[in-house]
Formats: sequence, structure tokens, C-alpha cells
Amino acid sequence: MKIIIPIKQVPETSNVKIDEETGTIVREGVESIVNPLDLYAIEAGIQLKEERGAEITVVSMGPPSAEKALKEAIAMGCDDGILISGKEFAGSDTWATSYTISRAVKKLGKFDLILTGERATDGETGQVGPGIASFLDLPVSTYTSRIVEVTEVSIVVERLIEEGYEMLRMPLPALVSVVKEICFPRLPTLRGKQKAKKTELARWNADNMDIERSALGLNGSPTRVVKIETPKVTRSGEVVRVTDEESLADAVERFLTFLRKKGIL
Repeated sequence: MKIIIPIKQVPETSNVKIDEETGTIVREGVESIVNPLDLYAIEAGIQLKEERGAEITVVSMGPPSAEKALKEAIAMGCDDGILISGKEFAGSDTWATSYTISRAVKKLGKFDLILTGERATDGETGQVGPGIASFLDLPVSTYTSRIVEVTEVSIVVERLIEEGYEMLRMPLPALVSVVKEICFPRLPTLRGKQKAKKTELARWNADNMDIERSALGLNGSPTRVVKIETPKVTRSGEVVRVTDEESLADAVERFLTFLRKKGIL
């Protein structure tokens, strides 16, 4: 069984900054990690590998530093990794990213299953997994909480829906986007880290992929960020400090006055 897992390197911070001119995330000077939600796809793939003897290839599109994310996935138990990197990919939105990764999957050849995380924590769209499936014309299951059965020709999964759960049987090859409920990611082992250190990653760019350059990067992205605004706090409050009996009486009176103005009293 051949499994492909696209992963992403994201900023290790909740304070993500956006370039106001390009509308893209500023990654310089910020420590990066494997997208936390991709770890569940990696673990789900490794469990299938342990059950069925699968071969797992992780794919990441990003700057050269994304090599670290691929190495971590290999240290967890994946077999090899491919880094898609080049200036031509900079600024890609979810459409351009999905297209690029789909072309990488095409280049890899025959496969059985693509596993993705639910979404990336820096973009929060959840569009890339289904986008890859769309470009490759694959059946797709999103919000997958359990892989029930895998055969040579099909996969049965359980997915979360608003009303509860839904069971799907899909022919292979297929794409499955997983949620946290599916498993608990393991930590890299010492032996895995040693293997990752020795593993030579493949490095691809637009020159060695069958890809339309006009569909890449910022210029090939149909999504445009036209304006960025910082959210403003709409409510303000007044803190009244009580230090003695006199200030306590004053605070009570001010509070009652406030309630009367609001029509509460």
C-alpha cells in the first residue's frame, strides 16, 4: 500500500503577522513547526503502515526550512519525504497550493491513499485537502474520525457531521482528511531521528515538475486579500478600587448609578 501525506510547516505562535501589501503571512524571524493537525494524519498513516506494511511518503511545499518538518515526520515513522521549494511558489493561496501538490502526486505515480490534516493552523481554511482531491478527481472524506476498514480496493471511514457520524465506503485511490479524534500522535524515537538524519530528501521545483507556471505562487492565486484590519475592542470598562469605607460607599453609588442609566434598576 502506498500512502502520501501532504504536510505544512507553520509558525509556532498565535501572533501571526500578515504582510499588508501582499496579504501573505510573514514567516521570517518566527520559529516554525509541523502543523499540529497534520500530526494526526501522520499517525493515522503510520498505524496503517504497522497493520498493512504500507509505504509512506510525506510531501511539503515551502521554503528550504520546511525540510525540518519532513525530517520530523520521518522520525515518527514515515519512509521518505519530498520538499517542493522555489521562489515561484511564494505567496500561493489554497488553490495554487492544492494544484502544486496534486502535480507532485501525479509525478510520484501510483498510490492508494492520501491522508491530510483537517486544516493548517496559520490559514484555518481546510481547503487544501479537498482541493488536491478535486485536481486529481478522487473521492474524498473530510472530518474523518475513524478508519474502519481498508482493503485492496476500498476504504471504509467514519466522519463527523452536524447530526453525528456518517459511514462512507470509497474506492481507492482516495483522499481522507482527518480530525483529532482519529488517534493520538506519537513522539519521534531516537532510532527514528537517526533514520531521519540519514534520509536524503527529494527536492522538486517548477523545473522538474510537469506544471503550469502561470498557476503558481502569488500571480497564480485567484484569492486576493484586499484589506487587512486589526480587530478593535468595542467594549471598555472602568475599574473602581476600594481601599476603605468611604471608597466602598462611592463605588456602590457609582455602580447603582450605572445600573439606573442602563435601565436595569
